[in-house]
Formats: sequence, C-alpha cells, structure tokens
Amino acid sequence: MGEPNHARRLTLIWLIATLIATPLVVVLVGPILPPGHASEQASGHVTDNTVLLGMATPVLLLVVIYLAYAIVYFRQPRGAALEGPPIRGNTRIQTVWLVVTSSLVLVLAVYGTVRLLADNGAGSGSGPKPVAKPPGPKLPVQVIAQQWAFTYRFPTYGGVETPHLELPRGQMIELHVTSLDVIHSFWAIQLGVKADANPQVDNVVFVKPAHLGRFEVRCAELCGIWHGQMFDYGHVVSPAAFRTWIHQQQVQFAPATKQLPPYKTTYLPEPVRRGE
Repeated sequence: MGEPNHARRLTLIWLIATLIATPLVVVLVGPILPPGHASEQASGHVTDNTVLLGMATPVLLLVVIYLAYAIVYFRQPRGAALEGPPIRGNTRIQTVWLVVTSSLVLVLAVYGTVRLLADNGAGSGSGPKPVAKPPGPKLPVQVIAQQWAFTYRFPTYGGVETPHLELPRGQMIELHVTSLDVIHSFWAIQLGVKADANPQVDNVVFVKPAHLGRFEVRCAELCGIWHGQMFDYGHVVSPAAFRTWIHQQQVQFAPATKQLPPYKTTYLPEPVRRGE
C-alpha cells in the first residue's frame, strides 16, 4: 500500500475544522469578549476583537492540527533510529506561505487603519490634534493625573474640578488627558478608553457612553510606589442626573475653584506650581 497524500489529507481536515470552528467562535465567543458595550468605542473593540479572533482561529487550527497529525503519522517507531528524508525546500509551499502571511498582515493593517479613523481613534489617545474628530457638539472633560489619583475638570461648568467622574449617557465626550508630575495612563476599562497622561501634553480621546452603569478607572502606567492604588469608579448617568450632579459639584467645590488657575489644556508638572 502506497504512502497516502498527507498534504491533501491534512488540508481537508483543516478546512473542515475551520468551517465548523470559525462560525462557532464568532457567534458564541465574540459577543462576550471584553470590554463590553458600555460605550460606542467599547462596542467597536468587541467587533474588532471578534474579527481578529475569527482570523486567528484558522491559523491556530492549522498549528494544532498539524502538530496532532505529525504526532500520529510521522512519529518514529518504537526502538527505531531512522533518519528523515533529505528535504531541501519546496518552492510551492514557500510561495503559498509568503502570499498567505503577507496578505493577512496587509488586510489587518488596512482594517486597523480604517477602524481607527472611522471610530475617531477607537478610544485611544490621539494627541493634541486628532486626525479624526466626531461631528456635532461634545462635552469637554479634562483628565488630570498625578501621584496617585485622577481628577476631572469641566471647563464648560466654570472650570470646576472633581475627584470622581460622572458622564451623561448618549453624549459625545472629549477627554483631554494630561499629567502634573510623571507619566500615567488613564484607563476607563468598560468604556474602552485608554490614553497616556504625559506632563505638558494634551492627549485627546473621544468616547460616547451608551449604557447607564459603573465603570472602572485605573492607571495603566507604572507611576510610583502607590501605582496599584490609583483607581476609582466612574458612573454613566442620565443627562438630567448629570446636570444635577455637576451643579452640586460646582457648589461644593466653589472655594477650591476660585483658587485654581484658568483652564488650560496642560499645566506645569508640579501641583504646587499650577498657579504660576
């Protein structure tokens, strides 16, 4: 009995497994991928993660199936000490490999670029002059990082600065992320927002909260001994509840607001010099 065509058999097994597994992964696993659907940007992350997982599934199956196939059919018989055939290359396989891998990389590059532009940065910091900006009115909120806490300033509400963050549902938020001392990173996990906070840098990021609820805020850049304690919880509330909350903050922090310098996109690095 002649040697079977292993390449054909392996390809058939891989194709069948791919046709079965990829739709199941996309349909069953995709919707539960992080970070969830608390904002338009977070939902975009779920979509992107689903696309990447769907593209990675055939690759993973190829590796696993080939490994299992090799263990079953190509292992050396017990007690034997045989040498493999002197293979010096296969132009067809090498060409297919280069074409497929190059195509995957180019497709991902194009997809990633389109998604970043279409989603206005996809919840990531885009620097002081973002290339893609969402249309329509936006609520500006400044995120000020310092060792070891975030504070939030609202220039359209008299420049009041609050220790906690509440955002109105359904409104586009324009976050201006900066730092007073060292490098931090503002990470609103469930909102799908992550932007570096650098001293004297205005890092702009856009987010549109979609659902009421709580989200976790953490610093994602090692910033000192109490880095692990630099976290808080923010809330997405109704527009009416937000207006009530921000007016309460204006009254509560009115004495502190009078002592703050005028609103700017960046401040001097050290907190004690903010008034200079």
